[in-house]
Amino acid sequence: MDRRHFGLAAIATLGLSACGSGDSKFRRYYGPAVTSIVVNKGARKMYLLNEQKVLKEFKVDLGFAPAGHKQFEGDGKTPEGTYLIDRRNPNSKYHLSLGISYPNARDVAYAQSLGKRPGGEIFIHGEPNLQRERNRAKKTQDWTAGCIAVKNDEIEEIYAMVRDGTVITLRA
Repeated sequence: MDRRHFGLAAIATLGLSACGSGDSKFRRYYGPAVTSIVVNKGARKMYLLNEQKVLKEFKVDLGFAPAGHKQFEGDGKTPEGTYLIDRRNPNSKYHLSLGISYPNARDVAYAQSLGKRPGGEIFIHGEPNLQRERNRAKKTQDWTAGCIAVKNDEIEEIYAMVRDGTVITLRA
């Protein structure tokens, strides 16, 4: 076998072995673009939309004190309003996460008027990676510090479908 054929065979073998792993948390999505996300806090539902059409619906857990808009760090509330998905973290302490652009200028100004910090680090994420934290989360609804949590297989799907810059609206 000449070098060129050997090289092509080696590449093909490596490519096939990579496809066969099946355990990757990184999925691919080839469907319609997600143009916006809507979270209905009261119903504990998140909707991924393409224009006006719901592509997917998920049950969510929220911050430990979910009623009302997040006002300052440590209040346990999930924000309300319109933000953007502005980052992703494949190495989160939760199984994948998508960052939400909270706080905006109005959130910062309000918290500062109270002499407090607005908090931040609000994400859509999966379950905790540590088993003891995962066990604690399973015992209660609304266990996050203000984030939106879904099951691990669901965040894998969401992570594949949603692009940075997607608008997210969080409603009471």
